[in-house]
Amino acid sequence: MFRKELKVLDCTIRDGGLINNYQFSDSFVKAVYRAICDSGVDIIEVGKKLTESEVYSRTAWGKWNFCDDDDIRAVLDSHSCEHPPLIAVMFDVGRVDIKSLKTVDQTPFDMIRTACYAHEIDKGIDLVRRTKDLGYATALNIMAPSVAIETELIAGLEAINDVAEIDYLYLVDSYGAFYSEQVTAYVQMYKKHAPTKELGFHAHNNQQLAFSNTQQAIIDGVNMLDATINGIGRGAGNCNLELLLNFLKNPKFDVRPIYKAIQEEFVPLRNEIEWGFNDIYGISGYLNQHPRAAMKRRANADHCDCCYDFYLESIQPE
Repeated sequence: MFRKELKVLDCTIRDGGLINNYQFSDSFVKAVYRAICDSGVDIIEVGKKLTESEVYSRTAWGKWNFCDDDDIRAVLDSHSCEHPPLIAVMFDVGRVDIKSLKTVDQTPFDMIRTACYAHEIDKGIDLVRRTKDLGYATALNIMAPSVAIETELIAGLEAINDVAEIDYLYLVDSYGAFYSEQVTAYVQMYKKHAPTKELGFHAHNNQQLAFSNTQQAIIDGVNMLDATINGIGRGAGNCNLELLLNFLKNPKFDVRPIYKAIQEEFVPLRNEIEWGFNDIYGISGYLNQHPRAAMKRRANADHCDCCYDFYLESIQPE
């Protein structure tokens, strides 16, 4: 699969940080950055940019949840390459102080992705406009569209279509619930109601479909693709970057640095934290449910493999 318009965004640190409160070591983040640089991936998302507060402290939530300029510059200065990736961070609606953000020429960041739910699209649009005014490339990621009210989602897409400041509009399979047919149906919906927008796709692997659903998104004309090294990410994780690069067959990509990082950094990390498919996450994906209950079950050593019990609990009416 070769299409020169396709771009790959690595969100290893940002999505992977959701399983360890962004407590990655500096050396680990630098190793990931080095691998992304040397592999030719287009963009790396180095974390979130939250506003520190009593609720969100740096000690408890990790510095990659806040992405201070000096911390990111230390990563960027650790390795150089001929064509470095763009540097992205993510905003969560309601958790950022836009007034504290500098213009793009004063920070190490190139792109800001804003995450919101369907009922918050108006707030997401406002954040995107503000970040575009500061000179950043932008994306709007609509979270959990699989549980959104369809009329509300369509109205949001139509509003997005008129917003010139949005560079990329993301379809996000937040719960890992999509099958390929749903990927196609949602892409068609997004194209119909927001035809002026370049689309991106972000998959989760609850049903072991993140890679195949990303392939389907490519077939359906999506040109911005999210992935993570070794599939690391919240719960069951994401589309594996190494599989995606092999599939794309674009000579600008070199998968060898990714495999090197897996061998040297990610294999040892699995002794500390868990990610990837198991039946608990498979159930949450099948039932189109947020993975928080599955993650809580997996964290309980006495019940982490009780998939039958978890299934019965999950299908009980509230």
